Amino acid sequence: MSNEKPHATGSVDRGDTSKRVGMETLRERGIDPIELREKLIDAIGAEFTTYYYYTNLRMHLAGNEDYKEITEDARLEDRAHFELVVPRVYELGGQLPNDIREFADRASCPDAELPDDPSPENVLTELLEAERCAIRTWSEVCDMTEGIDRRTYDMAQRILQEEIEHEAWFIELLSMERDGNVNPAGHFIRGEPGDAPLSTNRRFNESA
Repeated sequence: MSNEKPHATGSVDRGDTSKRVGMETLRERGIDPIELREKLIDAIGAEFTTYYYYTNLRMHLAGNEDYKEITEDARLEDRAHFELVVPRVYELGGQLPNDIREFADRASCPDAELPDDPSPENVLTELLEAERCAIRTWSEVCDMTEGIDRRTYDMAQRILQEEIEHEAWFIELLSMERDGNVNPAGHFIRGEPGDAPLSTNRRFNESA
């Protein structure tokens, strides 16, 4: 039997902590890991700010407890998306911006600010458009990493699936609130609010 182990060595010298094989393999396969890392920071900046803005939007859905419940699911799941991807930023040799203002400014989506007229229709419209921006963001990450960076792709596609669900939820609510139309989304109550069935870290780490 051959003693050769083809993957025992590569472009990173033995014991070298200044480079990461996980980044070098991406370069070999055509992805700039630094470009990807910065795109991820922008994407999770949007998830983090959305969590904040959804907190405020939810507060102004008083009297519409069904709307508030679904918004709470989306709000907490966006936080789960942020927490899921943060470790990947560090694995790619990066870190979160030290200044939270810089982090918010880098977010890949506009701020989901409370409308001047915080009617249920206007709040739901803001929520819907925020989810659509998230779908575009994570679709781009999926396109960039599919078949090349399996770790990032796995995270991004799980987040994308939940963002697509969120869009459908808010289409259903806005269709009824604004137009009186039944436009079903197939929303089911999570096991717990914000359970994030595809993206929560709790599936891998109960202490997260």
